[in-house]
Amino acid sequence: SEKSLESLVSIGNICRSPIAEAVFRKLVTDEKLENKWRTDSAAVSDWNVGRFPDSRALSCLRNHGIETAHKARQITKEDFQTFDHILCMDESNLRDLNRKSNQVKDCKAKIELLGTYDPQKQLIIEDPYYGSEKDFETVYEQCLRCCKAFLEKYH
Repeated sequence: SEKSLESLVSIGNICRSPIAEAVFRKLVTDEKLENKWRTDSAAVSDWNVGRFPDSRALSCLRNHGIETAHKARQITKEDFQTFDHILCMDESNLRDLNRKSNQVKDCKAKIELLGTYDPQKQLIIEDPYYGSEKDFETVYEQCLRCCKAFLEKYH
């Protein structure tokens, strides 16, 4: 069966993108589609490479019955060549990714904002790093809505 590949990207890969990755992985597992998707997340920057997600992100996921063992990594040239979709959180991610993809021969990834899929039209998923637990919950809810809609479109 044809694998669709999805990578979710944020600046540091410790708050938003690991939440989105874990949410998407749970959705495809619940739908028994895990063999059709390869899901990963990455950072535009190299600030947090090797680090586990923010403890508030982990506790937010745990509150929703989701575990993740993700460690932050930086996006690579190969990601642009192997992933079908690269979904990011905000305009600065989008700019950075488009710039990086222009330096990659045979980039096949479709790069877009995850928020494009939000039925509630919240285009930007704000970084909750300097916020409260409530901000992490908001990110979770946005990711869940967007990932569901994305999966419906491409499943």
